[in-house]
Amino acid sequence: MARIDRRMWREPSTPAGLISQARALARPLRGPDDLGPLIDRIGDARFVLLGEASHGTSEFYSWRAAISRRLIVEEGFSFIAVEGDWPDCYRVDRYVKGRADAAGSARETLRAFERWPTWMWANEDVVALAEWLRRRNDSVPEGRKVGFYGLDVYSLWESLHAIVGYLKKHDPSALPAALAAFRCFEPYAEDVHDYARAARFAPNSCEREVVELLKEVRRAKGRDEPPSADEREARFAAEQNALVLRDAETYYRIMVRGGPDTWNLRDRHMVETLERLMEFHGPDARAIVWEHNTHVGDARYTDMADRGEVNVGQLVRERRGDEGVVLVGFGAHRGTVLAGREWEAPMERMPVPPGREGSWEDVFHRALGSDALVVFDEASRTPEALEPRGHRAIGVVYHPEYERLGNYVPTVLPRRYDAFLHLEHARALRALHGIPVREGGEVPETYPSGV
Repeated sequence: MARIDRRMWREPSTPAGLISQARALARPLRGPDDLGPLIDRIGDARFVLLGEASHGTSEFYSWRAAISRRLIVEEGFSFIAVEGDWPDCYRVDRYVKGRADAAGSARETLRAFERWPTWMWANEDVVALAEWLRRRNDSVPEGRKVGFYGLDVYSLWESLHAIVGYLKKHDPSALPAALAAFRCFEPYAEDVHDYARAARFAPNSCEREVVELLKEVRRAKGRDEPPSADEREARFAAEQNALVLRDAETYYRIMVRGGPDTWNLRDRHMVETLERLMEFHGPDARAIVWEHNTHVGDARYTDMADRGEVNVGQLVRERRGDEGVVLVGFGAHRGTVLAGREWEAPMERMPVPPGREGSWEDVFHRALGSDALVVFDEASRTPEALEPRGHRAIGVVYHPEYERLGNYVPTVLPRRYDAFLHLEHARALRALHGIPVREGGEVPETYPSGV
């Protein structure tokens, strides 16, 4: 794509041929049985990446759950890996596999998610998925239990605490390395932003301590094979926490510089975690990934490439394309969403206005006017379809009144994704922690979950 300044972006006109093409490609999307064309497109692919246009929309979660259930039951997929922190998601993994130390319910497990934005995983749709995974896993042998893991890099403190807990139980001789890392980070009172600022203006950092801790954890890992699958996974989780700690320290240290480095470090970490999970689950492993469209959709077919950014979808296609990689995007024409006005602000149920004229959301609305599944092939990649046009992306911070100025990513949709789910009207998640009532505000309405 040619360089595009998103601030000056103007949508191209929408030719009648593109509307007709969208109408011809689309298939009705009313329930899980309508996902057949997507399941057929996935075939024997080992990697299926499911996006979302926001972190706060119920139907994105419920449709991803419907796709995941079919892939697990019909195709034997091994695990779901999400845009979440490893320690939090590992507790979910313990619950869905029925481990002895797990919480008593999915709701209790997910309420423990405390990092903002809590609603990303502490919501009713994920409760329903986790309970389904628990029931499914209870009915199959150990080797076929489906896992639930976090790919992200943010959990510096949580991962450090988890490492200490593991070493106390399994390898006390490695504790001095963990305590050295604790002492190094202690002056920052578990505030990663304080650490980032200090690392910018002072030559000292905790890089050496976290590298030494990773070496100690790996040394312990090299000992005799653990006697059970549970203990083997606990050892894997300890090493993963050490890798998160190493990459999180780097992430926060370079965060203040700006530019694409922190984004690229984060997405490369997520891909490396995904590859470690595939290796851990064996040569027949198959992965389902849940992340935002900005991570799932191939960055080469957006303006991200011009900013020097890569993402998970691009990297997985480049590294593992010969094993089968299917990228699935999601979008909605209008509705409501959970988000915050500022970082760490209280969550709010906000309106999502109709898609901007000329955007992909507008194209599908005009062509279809209803929920639909589109599976792309080479015949569908016509000149009209390959012209970049805006594709809405809502983050955890959102201002609906200004979204037309900055929430649309110039996108070659049939190249960015292999398939796309269009929703006419989508609704905000129901968060487990509840939505605080602002002064003079009203309690949001409640409604049943989606698919």
